[in-house]
Amino acid sequence: MNGLARTGGSRELLRWVSGRASGWAGLLGRDGTVLHGVARIPEPTSAASAALAAEGVKELTALGARSLFVDQGPLTALLFSLDGPAHGPDDAPAPLLAVVGRRPLPDGLSTLLADAALPLAMCWAAESVERKRRRVDLAESRGREAVLHLLMTGQLSIAHQVAGALKPNLPDPVRVCVVECSGRGRDEVARICADLSGGRSWIVRCPVYARHLILVVPAGPDPAHARLDSVVASVVDDCFVGVSEDVALSDTATAYRQAFDALAVARGLPERHARFGAAPEPALVVGAEGARWADALLAPLLAHLPRRSQDPGSQELAATLASWLSFSSHATDHLKIHRNTLAARLRLIGELLDLDLHRVADQAALDLALRIRATPSLPRPAGQGQAGGVAAGGVVAGGVVAGGVAASARSLDEILRLPAVRSWAVQQLRPLDGPGAAGGTTDPRTTLRTWLECQAQLGPAAEALDISVPGVRKRLTRLENVLQRSLLRTPSARYDLWLAFRALDITDGG
Repeated sequence: MNGLARTGGSRELLRWVSGRASGWAGLLGRDGTVLHGVARIPEPTSAASAALAAEGVKELTALGARSLFVDQGPLTALLFSLDGPAHGPDDAPAPLLAVVGRRPLPDGLSTLLADAALPLAMCWAAESVERKRRRVDLAESRGREAVLHLLMTGQLSIAHQVAGALKPNLPDPVRVCVVECSGRGRDEVARICADLSGGRSWIVRCPVYARHLILVVPAGPDPAHARLDSVVASVVDDCFVGVSEDVALSDTATAYRQAFDALAVARGLPERHARFGAAPEPALVVGAEGARWADALLAPLLAHLPRRSQDPGSQELAATLASWLSFSSHATDHLKIHRNTLAARLRLIGELLDLDLHRVADQAALDLALRIRATPSLPRPAGQGQAGGVAAGGVVAGGVVAGGVAASARSLDEILRLPAVRSWAVQQLRPLDGPGAAGGTTDPRTTLRTWLECQAQLGPAAEALDISVPGVRKRLTRLENVLQRSLLRTPSARYDLWLAFRALDITDGG
């Protein structure tokens, strides 16, 4: 019994007891609820045995006794009250041991159960403490995840309040690291990262990718943080690490995208860690005209009032859209909602904005607009300008107005014609012209254009390029290293690339 208690816990002890009794054994709460129940040799009477044990527990509790024998038909139930502290759910009293078997019961069964009561009580107490610890860990993990979500949506004040209770306090400025754990579990890698950073990093288990850890690290010259990516990669020999630039805490969402792009590069490097290359955020180069355009495009969504109190409001819909644009179908894990709920919200968003959310062109426009709105430092002059009075509309792809008002579509093109945006577009696509960009395959610009025109779907892109799906995937994987951006996994650079191609098309082609 002592060996089973150390190695198998209460379940294995109960299984052993049920075998010795040739019947059913279980632990029950004081209200008759079966907490654990096993039958070493399953038989049709197991349900009847559990019911008899539950009735016996109620009778024993009413009598205030410590043990009880109950006969019912061919079955006999033996019940013993376990000694021990209150460690059950909500600090309920220790449970009762119940054994139900057919008469005649094996000789010495009562003595055996009395001897088994103590190790069972110890196992139950230890397991209850472990269950409490797991609940606390889960609550802390969800709290940290909530803080990261607040940072991603720019709600810094609330994020600081919650983080102050969980510790450590949120640093500012920061850099973001994304650690992909291959072999070791996330909990162990999180502990290692906490030790290596001196406990000052804000570590979150990614709610979308089960093998990812997100670290919000203080920026600055401190060696414990400046070289954290290389140190983690050297200590954890089966992980990959991507690191962002140093940014203000309010730009955590941008830093996460950068770190995710760097992670895609790190997977192809022998050192297994990479830092994000210099590339300006598109929301920072569009200026006041871009801010005006974003406000006009998103106005129907942000002005939406739900018909019923339980329906999502404008802020919840905007958060849903941002999560879906970043994580695609994984937004259900990020937002903790059902896939049908996500689909219903996306249909409503598409109707409000008069856009086709299945098109990369419309996705890119919305992604840019949301990123502009998430940049509070961007100037927003008074007046409507050229986009005035246009609530929403489609965007232009290949010279065709899609899904909305043409004036609104032209406003996006006017934003993309700005000299600063064109310079940004040139910088985005310049790596495609470097030596080795094609890697012995067709023109990388053709591959990217075709993939984007096929709505970033591998199957249609393979058919259009007349190659296999694995062939398209290999080309895009190679281009991830060339561009130093993520393409195949979300968050993806597909929106930036579509905007860059479009900006060059309308400026070079007139």
